[in-house]
Amino acid sequence: MFDFRLQVFHKVAKRLNFTKAADELFITQPAVSKHIQEIESYLKIKLFERNGSKIKLTQAGIILLSHTEKLFEIYRDLEFELNTVTQKFNGKLRIGASTTIAQYVLPQILARFHEKFDHLKVSLVANNTEQIEIALQNNEIDLGVIEGKSKKSYLKYTQFVKDEIVLVANSNNSISKKQNITIDELKNIPLLFREQGSGTLEVIAHHLKPLGIKISDLNIEMQLGSTESIKNYILNSNCMAFLSVHSIFTELKENKYSIIDIKDFVIERDFYFIQQQGQTEALPELFMKFASHYNFK
Repeated sequence: MFDFRLQVFHKVAKRLNFTKAADELFITQPAVSKHIQEIESYLKIKLFERNGSKIKLTQAGIILLSHTEKLFEIYRDLEFELNTVTQKFNGKLRIGASTTIAQYVLPQILARFHEKFDHLKVSLVANNTEQIEIALQNNEIDLGVIEGKSKKSYLKYTQFVKDEIVLVANSNNSISKKQNITIDELKNIPLLFREQGSGTLEVIAHHLKPLGIKISDLNIEMQLGSTESIKNYILNSNCMAFLSVHSIFTELKENKYSIIDIKDFVIERDFYFIQQQGQTEALPELFMKFASHYNFK
């Protein structure tokens, strides 16, 4: 619907690579270059600085990227709104979500969803990632929203939102005054972890593996069955824990927690919608589109 040249610019600006942009847009690299040249000619300004095979955005490019993303959001909202006018949605939607997502990401989305589609019945159950996958397979839920790294061949995964897992300490902890710690220092810190089957635990283990570190190599004080129990434990001890940044926004604002940076170690992940392969039911698709348009700022 919107100018394809802006799509080309957006893809190049995000990837900073003409070849990757061409591959993802299913066009040739010369075609990508031509579209960028046409935009620069029309605007009479350079959008990229080229240094051999490397490129970076100019100040004008940064401005255009910002406005392009706003335009794309408007177009997505427009498409969504028009589709909801032309389709009639009825029935009940059963959602299952891993604990972190169910507690800290979905409630505000569900509230807005109910405002718009108050005639729909929606239920939400929370469990760890492994149990949500099983519930979906057993047709106990219609849509799953999970964390975790491994993927099952019988499930379809759709990217939802980005997350970062950070090391969290009580603000009164003496280590909170340090700007960062090393991986070796991490091994000596008493840590709290979620239970086996937790998607967060799986992601942490995955990121530690290239460093030759197993979860069992760390100083595990205790494993607890929920993020809230871990958060409350931290407030009453010198323990630390790896938690989703989505789960601690309020406490960070209230200065109850501090994030401890680990030198050369970052844990980023995606949250995913999961459906059974071949599933195309209307209500899960409606919620996925609605949630994907939600503004998390």
